[in-house]
Amino acid sequence: MPAAPAQTIFISIAAYCDPMLAFTIASARAQASDPSRVYIGVVEQQVPGQNLRLDDEWSRQHVRFTRIDALEARGPCWARATAMNLYQGEDWYLQIDSHMWFEPGWDDVLVQWGQWCEARNSRSLISCYPNPFEMVDGHPVAKPVTNRVLAFAVQGTSEFAAEHPVLMFECVAVERDEPELGIHVGGGCLFAPGYIVEDLPYDPRLYFHGEEQAFALRAWTHGWDLYQIPGMPMYHLYTQPGTSPRPMHWTPEQDERRAIRSAMLEKAAQMRLAALLWADADLGAFGLGRARSLADYAEFSGIDYAARTIAPKARKSRWGY
Repeated sequence: MPAAPAQTIFISIAAYCDPMLAFTIASARAQASDPSRVYIGVVEQQVPGQNLRLDDEWSRQHVRFTRIDALEARGPCWARATAMNLYQGEDWYLQIDSHMWFEPGWDDVLVQWGQWCEARNSRSLISCYPNPFEMVDGHPVAKPVTNRVLAFAVQGTSEFAAEHPVLMFECVAVERDEPELGIHVGGGCLFAPGYIVEDLPYDPRLYFHGEEQAFALRAWTHGWDLYQIPGMPMYHLYTQPGTSPRPMHWTPEQDERRAIRSAMLEKAAQMRLAALLWADADLGAFGLGRARSLADYAEFSGIDYAARTIAPKARKSRWGY
């Protein structure tokens, strides 16, 4: 009997003038056990004339581009929502940032853990803030915090502001060997069955802060479980002290040339997050689900949006710190 075909994986990448984009695509391809199963959708927000060109046969078949002038870009969430339009029915959906480094066999690891989670709840997603890597003499070097579970917690000093519900989260090392149910997601490292694209379309009217809270709460209230797995097989290039920061959508040199600037987009996004989590507004496809309530989430996580309180179990103490 012939072997069943490998389950396919769609990788969503929203890239903003990122010099690491080619490295990220090459790493995903080279480190996959089976590159033929991997398809990549890139929203490249770039200065005209500086776009990435990939001319090999694999790239022509497996990499899909939407190219946008950087001055016309409208922020990270808008770009992630646009990238979802490049999905073409693959079995699995992986959303990453454009400055990532993959471990060998990452595709097998994620699919195996995805199936483990799916066996417990067909609506399960895997997410974390990945371990860091650094570029040393032009080569990636892993700087892991742990090789086991990276779990989400509300940062120790983060509290609700009066005008919006944005909170700051962090990842803490948890020395466990099986996936753990979590309370949050990381927008730059999210793995789920492919139908999440239809079930939870990204909200293009959010901007940056609050993006992950909105997606986590929408997923959880629609009945999705949020998992953190041991040994996430990829790394993230965080800003290193003493290095030049990569361009961001809100970098002043470009932002001040736009008709709609980042501060306006951020303010509108904060109002939208408040409508979602404080006003029970009907946001249609971008709203909360009815499988679980925000009160259920408060009991589970310790984050009570109605009372605007954060219990100790939402912070590091949840994981024994």
